[in-house]
Amino acid sequence: MAKQNWQPGNMLYPIPAVMVSCGRAGEKPNITTVAWTGNICSSPAMLSISLRPERYSYDIICETGEFVVNLTNRSLAYATDWCGVKSGRDCDKFQQMHLTPAASAKIAAPGIEESPVSIECRVVQRIPLGTHDLFIAEVLSVDVDERYLDEKGRFDMKKADLLAYSHGEYYTLGEKVGKFGYSVARKTAAKTKKKRK
Repeated sequence: MAKQNWQPGNMLYPIPAVMVSCGRAGEKPNITTVAWTGNICSSPAMLSISLRPERYSYDIICETGEFVVNLTNRSLAYATDWCGVKSGRDCDKFQQMHLTPAASAKIAAPGIEESPVSIECRVVQRIPLGTHDLFIAEVLSVDVDERYLDEKGRFDMKKADLLAYSHGEYYTLGEKVGKFGYSVARKTAAKTKKKRK
């Protein structure tokens, strides 16, 4: 097996393709599409997003200290891409994409009603990195569309049909190949069976 050595670049793929909503009081809310995002802490629940300072949403989030990370799915793929290439300075993205601002439980910034999951966040730190600034935020509330819950009330990834982003292209998630701990669960079960014999 041969591997090529490439120059440093963003090759950590696939990653979530999310729409981040934000807004100032008395102004139209905005949406920006973000691929640089991820979980960073379990307790307290925290995540991060990275934004270029020239993005319209950047100043809004700096001023308000709030935003909502909205997961996307197949039905939101077009809007996800469109909101990433258009600027909120020039248009109302909610209106143009026929999306509905949804009242958040803990913050003033709206979520997106059509999103399977909306994660309400409050910024705790901003770190300039280079082309992007990293916003570290605490998760204050999570709003989940009941249509994507299974019979036990758990979020169903298959029903949600979530989007992922990889090197300039959008994908939906494939089939499930395992669950957390399955690699050791089989061994533990086999050992228990041997002991019983």
